Amino acid sequence: MSTQPAQDPCVGYSCINNETEQTLIKLRPHQQSALDKLAVAGRGTVLVPTGGGKTLIAIMDAVRLFNASTEARTVVVVAPRILLASQLCEEFLEVLKEEVPQQIIPAHIHSGDTSHFSTTKVEEIQCFEGMMQTANLHRIYFTTYHSLPRLAAAGISVDTIYFDEAHNSVQKHFYPATKYFSETAKRCYFFTATPKHSNVFGKPGMNDVSVYGNVIVNVAAPQLVQGGFIVPPRIVTRELPLIKKGERTTADRDCEYVIQSIRENKAEKVLVCAKAVSQITRLVADSDFADILSNLGYSYMYIAASTGAVIDGKKVDRETFFNTLNAWGKDNSKKFVVLHHSILSEGINVSGLEAVVFLRDMDYIGISQTIGRVIRLHKDDAAGLRSGAITPGDVENYTKSFGLVIVPMYSKSQQAAARKIQNVVDIIFRDGEAAVSTIKR
Repeated sequence: MSTQPAQDPCVGYSCINNETEQTLIKLRPHQQSALDKLAVAGRGTVLVPTGGGKTLIAIMDAVRLFNASTEARTVVVVAPRILLASQLCEEFLEVLKEEVPQQIIPAHIHSGDTSHFSTTKVEEIQCFEGMMQTANLHRIYFTTYHSLPRLAAAGISVDTIYFDEAHNSVQKHFYPATKYFSETAKRCYFFTATPKHSNVFGKPGMNDVSVYGNVIVNVAAPQLVQGGFIVPPRIVTRELPLIKKGERTTADRDCEYVIQSIRENKAEKVLVCAKAVSQITRLVADSDFADILSNLGYSYMYIAASTGAVIDGKKVDRETFFNTLNAWGKDNSKKFVVLHHSILSEGINVSGLEAVVFLRDMDYIGISQTIGRVIRLHKDDAAGLRSGAITPGDVENYTKSFGLVIVPMYSKSQQAAARKIQNVVDIIFRDGEAAVSTIKR
């Protein structure tokens, strides 16, 4: 099914932040342009670089949908992780409760904890949907790609569905439900900074316009830099003695690489991407890493599915972890290192990170998503841009002029990783294109 005109009452509806609409939210020009395009296309792909505010585009489209008719509407938001589904719920509801006068009932379709109605049972979904229909109430479902088939099995009628980090949707177990809602939802949009295509017959890719529609929005990263919405990345590589074939890195050597990267680049808020969770736990347990950081005035934290969340050696719950992470990110005086394998790469909002240290190779999607964690504006620069004290795009006069991307090169794979990272940065920030990951076999 190709991109088609939207079959919805909000078609032709005026812009969200014009004179006839009462809203406290002012969209950036690229967001308003994207929102206008969603008003006339019922299906398609929305490409916005990380940090470009794609979530707000979806939120304001939902505002327009809910406000367009007194008839109750059903919206679905899909995320790759429970953590991100919960974050998206908070972001959507914060705006919807202010912008939509009618009541909107949230529901979570995944196995995570939430204060809202939550289930993965088809019968309970159908019961909830039936009650909403009877009461004529707007509802918005937050689900994961893993649990999306439950909504499909429940057979609910969807007015609009937003696929966040939509490159995940091409995975074998996620694709059938994705295709189902592409065919049955009245409006269907796929949001990502990093599209995944396929050149292999029988393997799905986002270049299949029969499911994903055409690219209806494509925002270039240089446009966002010049507009004062993100900062460019700056890659720093350091040649180190190569590890011999068959030799493994030790915790002490990993410690040396990370500490050296931090010291040489004077980075104060650092994300470290480890090869594996075991590398993180060994680094903390089997080296002087924690003591050295403490002597330098840094705290450390890490999070993984297998270990849970840890701050300065103490186990905490996830909410405490992310609240602390964001508080430290906003504190100009706080220095810290956060280690992870993959959980912070995709979609999770993290405030204030200045630098990322790559200790492993990634695909184009992983590289793009990880760099996206460190190119967000410093809070002081955001305030200066809002007040007019700083000129948009004049990054040399920002408090944070760039996001540091540090690649210690101590092996052949790290040398290859550095070349790949440079290639991704060139594609996104020099050429202004999306870094497309392609399935070739």
